[in-house]
Amino acid sequence: MTFPVLEGKVAIVTGAAMGMGEATAKLFTEAKAKVVIADFNEEKGNEVTEAIRANGGEAAFIKTDISKSDQVQAMVQFAVDTFGKLDVAVNNAALTPDDKPVAEFDEDYWDRLISVDLTGTALCMKYELQQLLKQDHGGSIINISSVSGFRPQPNNIAYVAAKHGVIGMTKVAALEYGPKNFRINSVAPGAIDTPMLRGALEQFGFTEEEYAPQLSLLNRFGQPKEIAQASLWLASDASSYITGTTIHADAGYTSR
Repeated sequence: MTFPVLEGKVAIVTGAAMGMGEATAKLFTEAKAKVVIADFNEEKGNEVTEAIRANGGEAAFIKTDISKSDQVQAMVQFAVDTFGKLDVAVNNAALTPDDKPVAEFDEDYWDRLISVDLTGTALCMKYELQQLLKQDHGGSIINISSVSGFRPQPNNIAYVAAKHGVIGMTKVAALEYGPKNFRINSVAPGAIDTPMLRGALEQFGFTEEEYAPQLSLLNRFGQPKEIAQASLWLASDASSYITGTTIHADAGYTSR
């Protein structure tokens, strides 16, 4: 269920061409936000934008590689030029986890994953905060981490490192900018039914029935919209006293 809890707000959602980012962008527009769809996948990003518009929402797409500082700056400026301001950002864009043990990890993929999942998230916060500081009327930033930011998995050294880092960066930003009325939080999803997860299942030869009970006390994978609901709450004024924390949207995986 949604209400117009983001009416009058402008949001950026990175990695919004599919999966959790797509679900978040669509949910935010249902909640009456104007949303910038940012993704490196131009075709799918435009498809999501058109689907939102066809449903009566307001959205605009910009092709963005968040590992590139100039593209992140352009993304933020695009939001301001298109919709007049920035109120909310969901920094969701990330690469598929790596798949080798520490003694064999792919150094090239390490560099690429860290540049997107960690450095890219930092760049997004940097330039989003710069815009929020110019406006000086508060704002909310939500960084998407992972259960891997709390409970590491084998064969994921780069992804685990990056997602731990996202949690740490979120806390630093919350400490620094709380006095300015900017709230910075994170969401740590568990096993969510996205193309990324389906690809991993295929890669390792697992079925959902075999794997879901290992990752969820509810014995099922989460749906992207369930993660989007957590971001929606953090983006809205309903969470006005919440900053520097992480919502564990993982069906109890990190509780055991």
